[in-house]
Amino acid sequence: MGDHLEKGQHALLNEGDENEMEIFGYRTQGCRKALCLIGSIFSLGILPLVYYWRPAWHVWANCVPCSLQEADVVLLKTTDEFKIYSWKKVMWISLSALSRTSGLTPDHPLITDEEYIINRAIRKSDLKVRYIKVQKIRYVWNNLEGQFQKIGSLEDWLSSAKIHQKFGLGLTSEEQEIRRLICGPNAIDVEVTPIWKLLIKEVLNPFYIFQLFSVCLWFSEDYKEYALAIILMSVISIALTVYDLRQQSVKLHHLVESHNSITVSVCERKAGVQDLESRLLVPGDLLILTGSRVQMPCDAILIDGSCVVDEGMLTGESIPVTKTPLSQMASSAPWKMQTEADPRRHVLFCGTEVIQARAAGSGTVRAVVLQTGFNTAKGDLVRAILYPKPMNFKLYRDAIRFLLCLVGTATIGMIYTLCVYVLSGEPPEEVVRKALDVITIAVPPALPAALTTGIIYAQRRLKRKGIFCISPQRINVCGQLNLVCFDKTGTLTRGGLDPWGVVPCDQNGFQAVHSFASGKALPQGPLCAAMASCHSLILLDGTIQGDPMDLKMFEATKWEMTTSGDDFHIKGMLAHTMVVKPTDTVGQVPVEGLAILRQFPFSSALQRMTVIVQEMRGDRLAFMKGAPERVASFCRPDTVPSSFISELQIYTTQGFRVIALAYKKLESDCPATALMREKVESDLIFLGLLILENRLKEETKPVLEELISARIRTVMITGDDLQTAITVARKSGMVSEGQKVILVEANEATGSSSASVSWKLVEEKKHIPLENQDNYINIREEVPDHGREGSYHFALSGKSFHVLSQHFSSLLPKILMNGTIFARMSPGQKSSLVEEFQKLDYFVGMCGDGANDCGALKMAHVGISLSEQEASVASPFTSKTANIECVPHLIKEGRAALVTSFCMFKYMALYSMIQYVGVLLLYWETNSLSNYQFLFQDLAITTLIGVTRCRTLCYFSNTMSACMLPCSPP
Repeated sequence: MGDHLEKGQHALLNEGDENEMEIFGYRTQGCRKALCLIGSIFSLGILPLVYYWRPAWHVWANCVPCSLQEADVVLLKTTDEFKIYSWKKVMWISLSALSRTSGLTPDHPLITDEEYIINRAIRKSDLKVRYIKVQKIRYVWNNLEGQFQKIGSLEDWLSSAKIHQKFGLGLTSEEQEIRRLICGPNAIDVEVTPIWKLLIKEVLNPFYIFQLFSVCLWFSEDYKEYALAIILMSVISIALTVYDLRQQSVKLHHLVESHNSITVSVCERKAGVQDLESRLLVPGDLLILTGSRVQMPCDAILIDGSCVVDEGMLTGESIPVTKTPLSQMASSAPWKMQTEADPRRHVLFCGTEVIQARAAGSGTVRAVVLQTGFNTAKGDLVRAILYPKPMNFKLYRDAIRFLLCLVGTATIGMIYTLCVYVLSGEPPEEVVRKALDVITIAVPPALPAALTTGIIYAQRRLKRKGIFCISPQRINVCGQLNLVCFDKTGTLTRGGLDPWGVVPCDQNGFQAVHSFASGKALPQGPLCAAMASCHSLILLDGTIQGDPMDLKMFEATKWEMTTSGDDFHIKGMLAHTMVVKPTDTVGQVPVEGLAILRQFPFSSALQRMTVIVQEMRGDRLAFMKGAPERVASFCRPDTVPSSFISELQIYTTQGFRVIALAYKKLESDCPATALMREKVESDLIFLGLLILENRLKEETKPVLEELISARIRTVMITGDDLQTAITVARKSGMVSEGQKVILVEANEATGSSSASVSWKLVEEKKHIPLENQDNYINIREEVPDHGREGSYHFALSGKSFHVLSQHFSSLLPKILMNGTIFARMSPGQKSSLVEEFQKLDYFVGMCGDGANDCGALKMAHVGISLSEQEASVASPFTSKTANIECVPHLIKEGRAALVTSFCMFKYMALYSMIQYVGVLLLYWETNSLSNYQFLFQDLAITTLIGVTRCRTLCYFSNTMSACMLPCSPP
């Protein structure tokens, strides 16, 4: 095998991506193909079956290694631990039809410009393109760089200026036709797999082939009764599996079906705006967005106007998100790296719904198609479901190894039988039959069906408890979970945040707390105006919609929201601009209303949002809200009280969510759209703190106590504040009384110093000084029980996790062994953390409400979504009850199924070996058991197994103490 791989040209597909593969070039040889065909005929179909199970052998037998440029077949090998092989034919796309209709020639400007991958893929001599299709994605051969590259998206190196210049007016019809041929249709086609295909795929499983061999042998020996029983059991097992697969296929087909039948408006460079089927879209097309409630059929970069989008398909929560246009900057840097802000705020993702499109002035809302088909965000989600990551489960690995041992034992028995019966002068057909019988005795054909019994019953009971499973094999993995990660907001705590109070600030420092529970109206002023305007809420059909926290904050001001009318005219203001103004119940107010001219949306990376507003007959202002430390860094130092840190920790240590607010006056002569974010977010005046309350769910503490008592580690991964997360961990019991929390802070390297790590013991109800931190801490002195493992917990932020990953990779595993609280974590960091835990040989479960948890849910061994949105389709388990009570239920059923499977395996193996030894002893006397004696043994053992199974399942289902006892499952 090594020789074959060394001779062929070797390259990487999706380099640096989680789906990275090695690719090898091969050329089909006629004589080899003919020999394989002859071998297939003479082997009665066994050779093609072996090739089906071992794709690499098929390529090595039929082809010879060559360079990728000459290859007509490529062999692919995953770079992960599984090293899975697959092969694909190299196909061709011909542009000759375009040469006749559009006058396309090799020297046409559209082809000679080799700036783009599409043009580099066209072979100039005959206008053909080589490509392969791997997991629904097309890869074209780049003639200039000599490698296969993904097609179906705009190049990453494009700057914002280049995007505006090249695609701002749309593509020509010739460019569209070329791109359609090469990139393929903009469709996420998931065919409903025909039943016959599912049936053949299931029947060709090695276990079922062995069962077919066994049944044929038994029929030849007139052993019909047990053969019929095995046939019946196999038919039922295959039918149930095919039914489940068919249902999943239909469900997934319906999920994406509507995506492929949308009509959109596209601007063509010469013909202008025209309606088009979404299937015909290509990267670079210019979309014109009009009206509301528009489903996005592709990923697109917004270049003009603004949009309010429902990203429930991606985040799991139907919260409107404001998208801003990609500004045209002079920089030549890639558009994703031009600012520190999250580039996704400019992208309209496929599958999301555009609730509202607002043009700038009298123009239109324009967006350039970024990615099409399976390259899109929704396409990635569907591909993750179609091609899940293989499961490396110890029970299954050990089962295969043991079966190989049984096969070895059976081989010895065959040789023994052949020797005994040949020396006894038995007829050849009897010798062969008895020798083959030994295989069916040593390797039990009923084993596959027996191993799935526990899983089937567990799945049914989970369904009755409102827990749905799309990957039944994961139920056994649930039985081995020894670490469960939880999101905080919406998972451990209630989803909504209720305003508790505000702490105003002036030149004398923080003032008395204004409690909303008192019923008194919030004092009018800049602080109230900031709460009323600094949000992403929208008015849709007369109803205010948006982020629940923003909605609660706005409602606390007693203001109202409307759209600008004839009585509100401001130079440069967009039509139907959002206007907030006090209601009549508020009383005397300093302003009549505020028009929200521009928003810089909230980003988890930036930890802030900013708005530009215009007072009615007044000043132009900028308001900012966000993480307190972040907002304070943008304020004038003289406006931030000296007691800022201590005041902040008073509330965060009590588990409150704290938001800081700030503002400044702006010049009115400059249009709001022309102002740079950096200029707006500077020299702000600190206004105060907004305190929000986030209560634990009633079920949280008992469930965590149950998991901890079973010695299953619990970890919190949240995007919230670190101190708030520590407090919630203490209140929930994740950190019990008497246990200490050690804050780990890692800092990036600066010009004069290298990267560093500092440690600080977090004392409950004491403030953490952020300066003069210790570089080390003596755990034996500071922590009770002499620093025994489990008596202390590490807490760190996403920033520290990133620095540790980059600069202290050897230290990170040691911290993770006792790491319990991870705050300010981005979605990508959540996935990375789950992967790091897996590297430490933990079986990791992840439980989240779907918001920013999708990556971690997919990465974990067991992902449990508490949201029923589309994003949770990728999670193996979904709970209809939005609390964490489902976690112990899953572990109990997993342990029941796991123990049942293990007991089944032991019973079947022991039964086979007893019968194997007994038969070989009888063979010595050239004697054997009769068919009815075999039948009695088989039925007796099967009945015993059935009784044991029922008792095991009932015991583990009904006895919680047995199920959640600390143990190491087999």
